Amino acid sequence: MSLFRISVCTLSLLSAGFGCALATPGAVPASDEPTREDCNAAVAEARALAADLPPDHLSRYFAERHLHQALVEAGNGEFDECVDMAARASDEVRERRHELQPGEQLRVLKPNE
Repeated sequence: MSLFRISVCTLSLLSAGFGCALATPGAVPASDEPTREDCNAAVAEARALAADLPPDHLSRYFAERHLHQALVEAGNGEFDECVDMAARASDEVRERRHELQPGEQLRVLKPNE
């Protein structure tokens, strides 16, 4: 008998929740998805951080690659990926993960090499 009561109560709660959802058609659920404005703000912040490093700094190079990918993702409408790539660029600059030893140089290969 108790299993029957639990089933009936569960079914009634589900139907009540569904009824409430139908009763408020004008309500728009809050979205946690980033927007283009969020993406642009994240890219601008990361770009300002990267600009503080010297042009030949390896972390700046990688940060700029992340920012380029962020803009590509934004162009595809993937604003969550854009914000993620901008955050990677900011982390790269803040933590300076890549450092060249004295006398070392960054050599970027061209597509035909």
